[in-house]
Amino acid sequence: MKSAMIAIALLAGAPALANSLVPPGPRAAIAKSSMSATPADEWNKLTRNEGKNTEIWTIDGDGLNKVTFLGGIAPGMPIMREVDRKNRPLPKVTANMLITDIPALLESTYRVRYGVNRMSIDSQEPATISGQKGIRFTYSFTRDDEVSRKGEAIGAVIGGKLYLVAYEAPALYFFDKDVEKYRRVAETLKF
Repeated sequence: MKSAMIAIALLAGAPALANSLVPPGPRAAIAKSSMSATPADEWNKLTRNEGKNTEIWTIDGDGLNKVTFLGGIAPGMPIMREVDRKNRPLPKVTANMLITDIPALLESTYRVRYGVNRMSIDSQEPATISGQKGIRFTYSFTRDDEVSRKGEAIGAVIGGKLYLVAYEAPALYFFDKDVEKYRRVAETLKF
């Protein structure tokens, strides 16, 4: 009985250990990089990440809405942690990467890492991020859970490294619910 009560207490405390609050205001060194932002809203930072230079923020949980920051990914590196490097290697950032290559890199990474077979890049347009040339794009995809998801991202290659910030959520209700909060964060990005 005593061990069951300890297990319940540990499980009850687990969600608090899984997140940390990102309060409104300046936030430096996002994704262990020179990236910074000034969120206008509260977010939760997940301790789980997708790779060495990644950071995930969410409001309602990463299945319902999330912002993934990829900070300073060097040439020769994948944008996310490898799951099966030998049999299913992820595509890598290249030294001669153009900003127009960024959406295709994200798409091919999702197809390999998550087994996504239905994904499309829906729009692309030039963007300026912290005074640097970048790209803003939208995408849609469906994962194993068969929930149709939408995404919006902004990225740039600065100093030879890739910086990408992507917001995604289920297409039904959740994407529209918090996309403006993501856009407010994206508007404040600095490198």
